[in-house]
Amino acid sequence: MLMDYINAFWVGGLICVIGQILIDKTKLTPARILVSFVVLGVVLTAIGIYKPIVDFAGAGATVPLSGFGYTMAEGVKKAIASDDALGIITGGVTAAAAGIASAIVFGYLFALITKQRDKS
Repeated sequence: MLMDYINAFWVGGLICVIGQILIDKTKLTPARILVSFVVLGVVLTAIGIYKPIVDFAGAGATVPLSGFGYTMAEGVKKAIASDDALGIITGGVTAAAAGIASAIVFGYLFALITKQRDKS
């Protein structure tokens, strides 16, 4: 049980360290790094590498952005099995719907309860 937490911590931390190195050492914008992590999660899932990482690290691999790509890829796989070609379009969004809806709802709630101010 304790090792599950430790593995989640160091794997999630390693993913974040890679992102921070990309921010510090390259001219990539944060948006490009974000998209790269999501696409990398999809690609690694498609070739069968990300599932063992998720099995090993749990939330340490599913919470970062690469985990979002993993969730979408797994959703597409399941939807293709049940809905054929239509699953290519609907599977990823259906699998990630709870996370997307939560981000919208909580973003809206925080916008309501916080006060807007200038950055300067």
